[in-house]
Amino acid sequence: MFVRDRKHPLHLEVREFLKLAIPLIAAQVAQSATGFADTIMMGRMGAETLAAGGLAAIIYISIMTATSGMVMGVSPLVAEAFGAGQKSRIQQIARQGLWLALAVSIPAMAITGQVDTWMIRTGQDPAIVVLADTYLNIILWSLLPMAGFTALRSTVSALSQAQPIMAIMVVGTAFNIVANYVLGFGKLGLPAMGLAGLALATTLAWWGMFVVLALYVLLHPTMRAYHFFDTPYYPRPRILRQLAWVGLPIGIFSGLESGFFLTIMVLMGRLGTEALAAHQVVLQTVVVLFMVPLGISFATTVRVGQWLGQRDLAGMQQATWVSMVMTTVLMVAGSMAFLMFPKQIIGIYLDVNNPENAAIVALAIPLLTIAAITMVLDGLQKAVYGALQGLQDTRVPMVLNVLGFWGVGLSVGYGLGFQLGMGGRGLWIGQSVAIAAVAILFSWRLYLLMGCRNQRVFS
Repeated sequence: MFVRDRKHPLHLEVREFLKLAIPLIAAQVAQSATGFADTIMMGRMGAETLAAGGLAAIIYISIMTATSGMVMGVSPLVAEAFGAGQKSRIQQIARQGLWLALAVSIPAMAITGQVDTWMIRTGQDPAIVVLADTYLNIILWSLLPMAGFTALRSTVSALSQAQPIMAIMVVGTAFNIVANYVLGFGKLGLPAMGLAGLALATTLAWWGMFVVLALYVLLHPTMRAYHFFDTPYYPRPRILRQLAWVGLPIGIFSGLESGFFLTIMVLMGRLGTEALAAHQVVLQTVVVLFMVPLGISFATTVRVGQWLGQRDLAGMQQATWVSMVMTTVLMVAGSMAFLMFPKQIIGIYLDVNNPENAAIVALAIPLLTIAAITMVLDGLQKAVYGALQGLQDTRVPMVLNVLGFWGVGLSVGYGLGFQLGMGGRGLWIGQSVAIAAVAILFSWRLYLLMGCRNQRVFS
């Protein structure tokens, strides 16, 4: 039975939402700062290294997001249990989340180690493939601690304890960036490892963050009250099935979404090294800003999930509206920055006054403009998806994702880019159309769930 007409003071929801959202946004921005720093360092290593590193990074991110997504079913289930006051269920879900992390990370590592053959078959430059493969063969060892960290992070944030996550990820990012510089360029008496050094730094950072978060869960008084690790525990098929029922569609969703952007990057690679480098510069900038709505999305999942545990429809609706408004305001500000300072943004990665980079700059500026126009809708679809996750509605959005990105976006992008000769601009317009389609479809789905009078959909 759902409470429909209960009134909640708006300022209280905003306050509780911000307590979650700000640390989670900071954590995600910190995580993306590593990729940001990587791209800058790759750019200083040359256009070929930038192109290879960008290709390897998007492959890794695609596999990483799919892997972590499968584990993220922990968050809405723990949030619902927390809202309902079910302490023993929280313990059970958290424990099984770690088993699930182990189960999905091992095949992900195996896949990452074999993508060089796929890169060759897609027509990538052999020299680019060799460099990218070197990076991937090292960074694949980060997938296991990353999955474990995701399981623990989902548990801790669902219990409204987001500050430790922020602290751990900020420190981990700082370590990663410093290690990138030391290992990549050969400082402190160490040999210059190039892309291999960047991959090793990321791997060490993930292992460190996982260990520290595990110690927090084990030792902090708030977490110890749940007795997560007090006794030995074993896989429990019933709970694992529940986690997989919610999390597997999230993983497929994340993998398909990242796979779409990977496909766009592969197609950009067919247009030449300069086009691929320009794409990487703009994409990395977008990724950094996208961490803001992603952090908001995580907070939305938790707040909606907690209200779901209390069977409070009014609370779920209010949390969703707070999320959408906050995301829209912030992404409009980001879009304006993209439109007003394109050369300054590109200059972060490359010397825009160097004639050797003129082709990359000329290609990157229109891509940045297209990205600016799309960013608001991109943020909105992520906020809405966070609410859908909080409702544990993950299978229908997965299907809508396929329709929007692969059905509409890829068709439009390929048609404009290759059939009509628009090149990289056509591919990016296709991305934008896909994002708009997904935002509309997700909003329609959320309206059906939260706006309908038939509440059986929540049961």
